[in-house]
Amino acid sequence: MDSIILPVASLGGLGLIFGSGLAIASRIFAVEVDPKVEKIRAALPGANCGACGYPGCDAFANAVSIEEAPVNGCPVGGSEAAERLGEIMGASAEASERKVAHVICNGTECNARDKFEYNGIKDCKAAALVQGGNKSCSYGCLGYGTCYDVCPFDAITMKDGIAHIDPDKCTACGNCVDACPKNVIEWAPYNQNVVVDCNSNEFGKDVKVKCSTGCIGCQICVKACPFDAMEFENKLAKINYDKCKNCMICAEKCPTKAIWADFSKRKTAEVVEDKCIGCTICAKNCPVDAINGELKKVHEVDPDKCVGCGVCEQKCPKDAIIMK
Repeated sequence: MDSIILPVASLGGLGLIFGSGLAIASRIFAVEVDPKVEKIRAALPGANCGACGYPGCDAFANAVSIEEAPVNGCPVGGSEAAERLGEIMGASAEASERKVAHVICNGTECNARDKFEYNGIKDCKAAALVQGGNKSCSYGCLGYGTCYDVCPFDAITMKDGIAHIDPDKCTACGNCVDACPKNVIEWAPYNQNVVVDCNSNEFGKDVKVKCSTGCIGCQICVKACPFDAMEFENKLAKINYDKCKNCMICAEKCPTKAIWADFSKRKTAEVVEDKCIGCTICAKNCPVDAINGELKKVHEVDPDKCVGCGVCEQKCPKDAIIMK
């Protein structure tokens, strides 16, 4: 028995000594965790996607706690996370609008022509190595799903020969943007309801031959936009999202439908009668003359003319206009 008890007792004693030593060392060399970091981490969505520019939510939380990263630096959490982080840090959070990826091409099988039949590997990068791809438009989506393969959030589907991105599932991780060999995926605000769906830098006559819904550079949208949000560069219309009011006039005017708009989300202004004082400020600022009314009398909005830009709501000094 002694031959068994002595080794066991020795090992138990050594374990107790080493355990006590580790416990003491852990107290002496313990690294204090800033309680702010834990609060910040808890306020983040936990996607660990890296869209903030840091390896994950933990790294971003640490950066925010030492004011190395902005409180509105998480595109996935959006304004809600920015507000919570602003409260924790005691800073004013100008809520940054969430960004999502958008495929700027509508060159579907029906709209765009092919220049040859491709029978190689079903991968956009592989297809692009063969004369730039099989589509006539060298700027368009090839539709072989390289972006789909790298998306970890099932936000991308392939339909009619091009990729489609679900903004509700997109976390702005950037995998699809980096993977696309045609640079046909760009960032757009989550609440952006109008986007130019073309990436071509060719002249209009060449675009017409290759794609029925491509931008032909007519600049009708540029002239029609009342907010100077439409710009024209390298033969292609572009939207300045900082100026855009989602009025969708550009999409209505585009002759080739190269500008996509979700008209189901277009709002209409409505006057709250018991608040309106008839100051005429709304009517003077309406870019489409959709508001009528005499001085000191309740004004009315013509729903057939209203484009839902919200300028009247912003300008009204009595909060007498709401957007519905």
